[in-house]
Amino acid sequence: MVKAFVFGKFMPFHKGHEAMIRFALSKCDFLTVLICVSDKETVPGELRQSWISETFAGQQNIQVQVFDYIESELPNSSVSSTAISEVWAKVFMQLLPHHSLLITSEPYGDYVAGFMQIQHIPFDLSKTEVPVSATAVRNNLVANWSFVPRAVRRHLALKVVILGTESTGKTTLTENLAAYFNCSKVLEAGRDLIPDSNVFSIDDLYLVAREHAKRIDEAAAGNSALVIIDTDIHITRSYCKYAFEKELEVSEDIYRSNKAQLYLYLNNDVEYYQDGTRLSQEERDKLDAFHRQVIKEANLPVVEITGSWKERFQQAVDHITLLIGADS
Repeated sequence: MVKAFVFGKFMPFHKGHEAMIRFALSKCDFLTVLICVSDKETVPGELRQSWISETFAGQQNIQVQVFDYIESELPNSSVSSTAISEVWAKVFMQLLPHHSLLITSEPYGDYVAGFMQIQHIPFDLSKTEVPVSATAVRNNLVANWSFVPRAVRRHLALKVVILGTESTGKTTLTENLAAYFNCSKVLEAGRDLIPDSNVFSIDDLYLVAREHAKRIDEAAAGNSALVIIDTDIHITRSYCKYAFEKELEVSEDIYRSNKAQLYLYLNNDVEYYQDGTRLSQEERDKLDAFHRQVIKEANLPVVEITGSWKERFQQAVDHITLLIGADS
């Protein structure tokens, strides 16, 4: 029985890694994927493990293992160094004593395998089969989004949330921004599940919270690294306090799905439009105060958007462009 292993940081896991693992599976009877996690890194090993495990769900002859280490005790470098390779080879021999094959896409694979006295099979050393690296993904997520596996996308997507009280143009702005940036969008689940803002129950709000989080996850795993989101869990919580004077108790998973890199709050300094299903203007403005209080308590870093419809759109475009530029 041939046992093989691949190792790396997988920060993030990308389709080049995926191709290497599939190649390794074709060369062995059992494969260990070893995730090396430094104490200086901020991406949890368990999250990286979930990315790979989900991608290879149903594959029986693979295990994904996390190895936590301290940088002051083990070198943290991807340089092809014989000295560094010798140190790590000793670690691998202790962790994986019965593995006789190493698969890597790096020149140091020969060094590590040599010190372990096992076979090394290189995969796509030139990076031509899947032309991507974790560094490239980190440095420009938008440009390299096609190389990000579905299991990873919802954790990396750039999310922009449009907040505000009723009749401030959230839905229209979401639609226009998604068209402008040619990106994914998530429309407000509450408008579909609660047709009339004057008639709803607390159970309806829980349903909205779950459905909206589901829609966000689906959009974040889609074909665009940028997702524009109409409303989020904090607004749903605010409705609960406003209507029922109760706290909406939702799971951490829902908060994680809703977490964004940019929050734009639309000021209510525009003409009010009553379509027959909205609150009165007086109640709408009262709800605005509830929204702002909930957002303040949640310590969300919101950006206030004001002025005419044209001015609001341009302000939003400018802030999103900065977000994308900071990522690239």
